[in-house]
Amino acid sequence: MTAHAFVYAAVRTPFGRFGGALADVRPDDLAATAVTGVLARAPGLDPGRIGDVVWGNANGAGEDNRNVGRMAVLLAGLPPSVPAVTVNRLCGSSLDAAMTGSRTIESGDADIVLTGGVESMTRAPWVLPKPSRAYPAGNVTAVSTTLGWRLVNERMPAEWTVSLGEANEQLADRYGISRQRQDEFAARSHNLADAAWNDGFYDDLVVPVDGVDLTRDEGIRPGSSADKLAGLRPSFRPDGTITAANASPLNDGASAVLLGSEAARDTIGLDPVARVAGRGTFALVPQDFGIAPVEAVNAALARAGITWDDVAAVELNEAFAVQSLACVDLWKVDPQIVNTKGGAIAIGHPLGASGGRVLGTLAHRLRESGGRWGVAAICIGVGQGLAVVLENVG
Repeated sequence: MTAHAFVYAAVRTPFGRFGGALADVRPDDLAATAVTGVLARAPGLDPGRIGDVVWGNANGAGEDNRNVGRMAVLLAGLPPSVPAVTVNRLCGSSLDAAMTGSRTIESGDADIVLTGGVESMTRAPWVLPKPSRAYPAGNVTAVSTTLGWRLVNERMPAEWTVSLGEANEQLADRYGISRQRQDEFAARSHNLADAAWNDGFYDDLVVPVDGVDLTRDEGIRPGSSADKLAGLRPSFRPDGTITAANASPLNDGASAVLLGSEAARDTIGLDPVARVAGRGTFALVPQDFGIAPVEAVNAALARAGITWDDVAAVELNEAFAVQSLACVDLWKVDPQIVNTKGGAIAIGHPLGASGGRVLGTLAHRLRESGGRWGVAAICIGVGQGLAVVLENVG
């Protein structure tokens, strides 16, 4: 008989702006903050009982130190006997970590798996291509590892390696999604995030970072409106639709999700919040990455044995307003159940942490509303998407 995997607790740090309040905090320290924060929700759990830690990170080139999950375990003071692995599926890394952790539990390989992810986009280093021989005669250019393609293989077709913004301008053209709709969606994200913070929704989900005076997500702009956003210049085409306001910003932050089997309830000392009921992975041509969540979610729903008619809540990572709108349109889902507590355009998108954020937010939305089924989904650069279906058991 296959075991089920459950979400027992979820937390995240506040998400800081690029160069903002979290700029001086190393990514391994951010990760350790999320680890200690989620374990504080289960004070009766002996950390030595954790069977594995699966952590997401999109960079890994600097202070992430390749296996930042293991670094977080050690820095958080967990027993050195607790193992950890870091997975990289770019923007989807921490959702992938939770999917891997849930499979580990379902297979019986562990009863308790701690998952999460981290990114400091501020502290992402520049890299230099390594020459094939010493002392090259020409100039060498340092390349930022913060976001997007770098050191591109010449064999990659040019249409695959366009910027993330240009790829989404192409989606706007294809699906006829106007600048007005994108700005309206972005303003909604800011205002819903502000309202959720004011209403106390995030009080139990967000843990402080030691030494940093940041009590809520740094990028939220209360009172946003499409009219106010209309004055911004396009970022990727002179006559384009995408601006700094209707796309997610660069951010720093970490998230964590504690997973366990039903049998682990007493060991963890908590009742589970939600069951992982379905998972979906999908890939397509790299420039169409923004709509990859469409089929990832459809696959996850099928594996959960439900349809869109059953879904009460959707948490879709807002990489860009245009790709979020395209996904919602293609699903033909009620937009009013999508990101009701704000999304990444307002809250932020620290790449490796965002999947854990949407999953934790979804679990708490289901608990708050009493809805039975929910979907967490994320698009991923280079043409991929991930999705998880949760069943409310709280």
